[in-house]
Amino acid sequence: MKRIVVLGSGFAALTAVHTLRKQGHQGPITIVSPKPELFFFPSLIWVPAGMRDRGDLTIPLTNWYAKHRVEHFNATVSGLDPAARLVKSDYGDISYDYLVIASGGRFIKKLPGIEHAAIPCQDFDQVARVRDRLKEMEGGNIAMGFAGNPNEPSAMRGGPMFEFLFGIDTLLRRQGRRDKFNITFFSPAPRPGQRLGERAVENLLKEMKRRGIETHLGHKMKGIEADRVITEGGEIPSDLTLFMPGMTGPAWAAESGLPLSAGGFILADENCRVPGFDTIFVAGDAGSYPGPDWMPKQAHMADLQAEAAAKNLLAVIAGRPAEHTFKVELLCIVDALDGGILVLRTLKRNILFKLGLMHTIKRFFEWWYLRRYR
Repeated sequence: MKRIVVLGSGFAALTAVHTLRKQGHQGPITIVSPKPELFFFPSLIWVPAGMRDRGDLTIPLTNWYAKHRVEHFNATVSGLDPAARLVKSDYGDISYDYLVIASGGRFIKKLPGIEHAAIPCQDFDQVARVRDRLKEMEGGNIAMGFAGNPNEPSAMRGGPMFEFLFGIDTLLRRQGRRDKFNITFFSPAPRPGQRLGERAVENLLKEMKRRGIETHLGHKMKGIEADRVITEGGEIPSDLTLFMPGMTGPAWAAESGLPLSAGGFILADENCRVPGFDTIFVAGDAGSYPGPDWMPKQAHMADLQAEAAAKNLLAVIAGRPAEHTFKVELLCIVDALDGGILVLRTLKRNILFKLGLMHTIKRFFEWWYLRRYR
């Protein structure tokens, strides 16, 4: 029986396993990740308001693994030997017949002084730090923003930054102390949020203006200090800085022998297969895929890519051509605690809805998505 190894235990990894079993694969599947758990990153936006804690977002997967007959190795991947079909890890070498790389990307931390900023989508501790700092502050300056990968501009996670921005603004208003804070949104992009579509950009900027949030846009960043953000267009005073840097591929990818994009991601074709490596597939944030420049790095897209990767992997095992492609679809709710904006973008349409119910809908989606793993 062919042994399939999946790297990661996030959205793409679990969807790949689910798809393999749903398509009838009975052979051994091994997941390699540091812990047998799923961490639900999308709901980190609610941690500053005290609506979620670490336990709410950490989903143990032991029972799910048993149900899907998955062997789990608690290990951190350190490299790859494609010729020998070996995954290198701190657990030791793990052999595979077919490999799905779904271990996610990582943030670029080259900006001078980035340690002075919280990177809110990195892990729970970063957002807990923001939550605790907000409780301590009696007033002051808050700066929030994001940047991209200069070698792969689409490699960014800007959507959650808008949610932290509007969510913290709403929180301070509910607490009756918004007037004691100056909030500034910054980005090197002159019109941030372009991947969501032009209408979304207009709505986001109008919402910032309505809420009294200042903007500092279109200026290259130079660094971050404990009390300011420094750009080529000037300085932004800040007692609390949230910053989402651009993304790149796994740290071990550079020495893996796999082809990489200019931005450091593992190259994939339209079938999620790594060119030149018939037994290796990639899904989610670790990969760079053909498609429009607005194709997002988000959970929904990772799920779509993982389904295609799993189906094509099984086709290759069966001696059939890999012909499954993934739908390019940006689907998100930009939440603000008191409402939100639903954005849907495909190759044919770009739809936007702004409703007070969007916050409730996003909370329902969290329950609906996680129910399969709890």
